[in-house]
Amino acid sequence: MTPKTIECVIFDCDGTLVDSEILCNQGLVNVFTRYRALITLEECLTKYKGGKMVEILTAICGDHHLSLNLAELEKEYREELRQLFDKYLTPVNGVPLMLEKIQMPICVASNGPASKMEHTLGLTGLLPRFEGKLFSAFDANCWKPDPGLLAYAAKGMGVNLGKCVLVEDSVPGVMAGINAGIPVFHYCRDEHSEPVNHPLVTRFANMEALPSLLLQAD
Repeated sequence: MTPKTIECVIFDCDGTLVDSEILCNQGLVNVFTRYRALITLEECLTKYKGGKMVEILTAICGDHHLSLNLAELEKEYREELRQLFDKYLTPVNGVPLMLEKIQMPICVASNGPASKMEHTLGLTGLLPRFEGKLFSAFDANCWKPDPGLLAYAAKGMGVNLGKCVLVEDSVPGVMAGINAGIPVFHYCRDEHSEPVNHPLVTRFANMEALPSLLLQAD
């Protein structure tokens, strides 16, 4: 694949465009502390990053022997997250400048609901770049690492999935790209980022470097 044949750059949202990973996991700590579960931020970052929300909540309940209504628990968690985002959310460092430099079509494909993407991208000033280009697993009924979400996004953009590239920070997201057979740019910025060694995966740690990496894509 060359820059001229890339028809779309598909971005993940949380941890890739918006600096939400610490806040998302702090939200889990805050909520489960109310139920006397001794869960730490480090544990959340290590064990529960990038998965489907209901599966994360189920896993934590199982690990801490809690019997809770998952629908009510998810509602409580999303409200906790909304409050944390309103106070503390920022773009991932380097993202605004990176987006200014990318001339290719772009979109977002996230395991989260569209309303969450609209909220977080709106808070960080990134939403205008992605208006009408937000694709949620809840609408596709496919969650990463299933590549179906990426196919759904490509179809929504009117492009061939085989001519897309993916920018991701989580292992499930990277696996979705590998399962789709497309190049993946894996954003790994700290010790919580688990590297994925695969011919389709390019690892990078600075968002401002992404435009140059796309120009070197093959």
